[in-house]
Amino acid sequence: MTDDTVIKYNREIVQAESQDIEDFISRYKWNMVKTPTGLRYMIYKQGSGRHPVGGDQVTINYSLKLLDGKEIVKPGSSDTLKFKLSTGKVPGGLEEGIMLMTAGARAKLVVPSHLAFGLLGDLDNIPNRAVLVYDVELCRIN
Repeated sequence: MTDDTVIKYNREIVQAESQDIEDFISRYKWNMVKTPTGLRYMIYKQGSGRHPVGGDQVTINYSLKLLDGKEIVKPGSSDTLKFKLSTGKVPGGLEEGIMLMTAGARAKLVVPSHLAFGLLGDLDNIPNRAVLVYDVELCRIN
């Protein structure tokens, strides 16, 4: 393959994924904001206080599914996660979304594959080039 062919192929993949995301959002009639990176988010319960920044320790509750509806972390499973922002421990799209929230807020995040687990997936439950759909509650900022 020539460089031009690879670039064209990659553009087509990105455009197809973006259309899949828009179709998904439209199907659920979510009013989402798109960031410059491609993250889509909708804060449906406001919190209070400041927004977390890189280096802050955060605690979240979340559920996670794929765009096709496959549940990775089921709603109501009380899956709590603590981590420090900007350390690369979680997908970049999840970090970006959390930094748009305040403590107590709840949001839906649609994370494109390049902000999630990319070309390879997580080599376990998340397939290659998977778009992730989070329902996140920011419980605490330390």
